[in-house]
Amino acid sequence: MKLTAPTYHVVFGFFGLILGFSLTRIGFADYGEVHKMFAFVDLRLFLTFVGAVVMTMIGYAIVAHNAAMPRKPLHRGTIAGGVLFGAGWAVTGACPAVALVQLGAGYLPGLATAIGIALGVWSYRRVHARYFRWDTGACQM
Repeated sequence: MKLTAPTYHVVFGFFGLILGFSLTRIGFADYGEVHKMFAFVDLRLFLTFVGAVVMTMIGYAIVAHNAAMPRKPLHRGTIAGGVLFGAGWAVTGACPAVALVQLGAGYLPGLATAIGIALGVWSYRRVHARYFRWDTGACQM
């Protein structure tokens, strides 16, 4: 079924609201709760996150059953990017989706996180184009 632009936005907006509500409800949008997870003080969020990853892996395996999945190369910037992403998440208490949820909930520090994300993407484009120029594969911008 082909969705028209307005229907597309309504459908995905609805699922976005459900995601935002769920993330807020379980505590992923609360800096204190995320800090406890990264400090291993309270494993509730950590186990929720692990459970979500496992469920996604199972769903992916079911959908991709008997399909030849192409191998993706490990790019030179993957490890550094992952470390920066994790450090930013630990410092701000928000990944990109949660920053938007925090903005929607009126949490002002979420604005600083969203600005930091935008500046990081903007900086990456300039630094990569000038200094690195390695193949970004499917992550081409």
